[in-house]
Amino acid sequence: VGERGTCFAELRLRDAKLVIDGSCLYHHLGLGSANEFRRGGDYGAFAAAVRDFFGSLRACRVAAFVLLDGGRGAADRKLPTLRDRAAERLRAARGLSLGQGGRLLPLLAREAFVQTLRRLRVPFAQCLAEADREIASLANRWGCPVLSQDSDFCVFDLVGGYCPLSAFQWRDVCAGGPQGSYIPALCFSAERFCGRFGPLQKSLLPLFAALSGNDYMDALEGFFSRVRLPGGPQRGRHGRMRGLLGWLAQFSGPEEALDGVLGRLAAHRREQTRELLRAAMEDYAPCDTDLEEFFQGGQYDGKAASSSGLPRWVLGALLKGELAPFISDALVLRSTFLHVQVEDMQRPSAHSTALPIRCVIYGLLLSAPRRAEAAGTQGAALPAICEFDRVQNSLKKNFVHPASLPTHFCDGCFSLDKLTEVPTLCRQLLLLETLGVTVSLLESLPGHLQLPVAVTCYWTRCSEPRVNLHKLKALLLMIVSGELHRITNDPDLTVPHAEDDSTAYNQLLKWKEETSQKKDFDLDAAHSFCQWQCCLQMGLYLNQLLCSPLSEPDLASLYSGTLVHRLYQELKSTPSVENLFSSSPKMTQLYQVLLNTVMS
Repeated sequence: VGERGTCFAELRLRDAKLVIDGSCLYHHLGLGSANEFRRGGDYGAFAAAVRDFFGSLRACRVAAFVLLDGGRGAADRKLPTLRDRAAERLRAARGLSLGQGGRLLPLLAREAFVQTLRRLRVPFAQCLAEADREIASLANRWGCPVLSQDSDFCVFDLVGGYCPLSAFQWRDVCAGGPQGSYIPALCFSAERFCGRFGPLQKSLLPLFAALSGNDYMDALEGFFSRVRLPGGPQRGRHGRMRGLLGWLAQFSGPEEALDGVLGRLAAHRREQTRELLRAAMEDYAPCDTDLEEFFQGGQYDGKAASSSGLPRWVLGALLKGELAPFISDALVLRSTFLHVQVEDMQRPSAHSTALPIRCVIYGLLLSAPRRAEAAGTQGAALPAICEFDRVQNSLKKNFVHPASLPTHFCDGCFSLDKLTEVPTLCRQLLLLETLGVTVSLLESLPGHLQLPVAVTCYWTRCSEPRVNLHKLKALLLMIVSGELHRITNDPDLTVPHAEDDSTAYNQLLKWKEETSQKKDFDLDAAHSFCQWQCCLQMGLYLNQLLCSPLSEPDLASLYSGTLVHRLYQELKSTPSVENLFSSSPKMTQLYQVLLNTVMS
């Protein structure tokens, strides 16, 4: 709201701390680093954008601290908003599948972002629910700015201000003379903003946000029909927001203004609306969590943590991003969202292929009674999980039942609290049994490829329609190309790569250049590769829940949607592309080992 010059101050960011809204950042970089959005994502290009971003911050001596949104929270107040976002994602995916324009974040972008943060040693934390209050509290504790693209931060009372990502010129680092380089940015000033309306008290902004949002429009319809806003009848949403700000400026504080709102409602609706609006205003109040202590010493305490009822090791893993929000939503709410991709909308959701893996995850999470449940439910059937997923062109909810754990797992006596105490081999066996492979099958593979190959075996066995040989070979060639890129470009590798690997890598780059103009899009192949990503996602989550009995693969070098689609098209017309790595005996052997493992 308002002109840039009026409500924003110019900022030269250097030699400072910066608290970053991680969820906004990975969406911003993920959508900004992609050339096209139909083929499932290029995680290498995304990771490179993340590296470049934090490289710019380090060049200006900016100490970044990233906070990520967690699950939906026990109250689940944002469920209607999340359903709307899932429906928007579905509409975008459908448009892209039909060849229309649009943008869609790849399925595993969050996981790739977290992996890259770890590799760069960027301090980060994953909150238990929405991170906004923790972000604001930490920034105020340090007196530093917040970087986000969420206009909610215009409402928080931030000591160091709010910098929108859209005006954060991290690609254009400026030389600053003796003071050093800096990043040009704009910083929102709540004082300047409020000064345009009366002046408006800053303490009234949370009430303004609640009144102008979409969450309570039904409850507030009577208010807007009865109130007389300054400037006469206002047209459009922004006109009404300006009028509302002018009207609020007459009040000295939020309680007086709240009474002014409720006085214009029917008597029987006032108390319920008061509670709704107070709860909404509380979203902008300081929180009691001390993430500074976590970043300094790894300790974390807070009301949400102590009241969650979750095992301590689960809380710690969630905070460190070692477990995904999917896990906490399933455990706390028994409800999950499955994000749609660019797939064939006439077929069952690509996520249906990974349903048996999810059922094992749910079985692990819910097989023992939670502390808050009655002890008498010990022998009862496990509660169903509500999954929000695509059914053709609509978002539907479906109830699925957790799998019963095999009796030999932990001798049939299992508690989530004690999962970390289960022997590694036992946890590994459950993972591999779920994916339908044996330990001996994977022994000849590099450790970091064992999980993706096990997932690939599962994919070839469980996908409908069945995976054909061209798709399988394209996927394995893509994995080998990622390995080739990794060993020839990774500065962290201490073992020098062979000359023939460099030759093979140059040949791969040449082949990519020669085939770069081929833009054919095969929706059937896209659907199959979406199924593979769904299986990989749940394979990753199950491995994480089992405390990583297998190494976690590096997504940046593992999956490139552009490449796997191109390889698939080439294999159909030019089978000799299978010999793409012939100049490197090591890569040729790796491809054959992968192929033989999956085929067997």
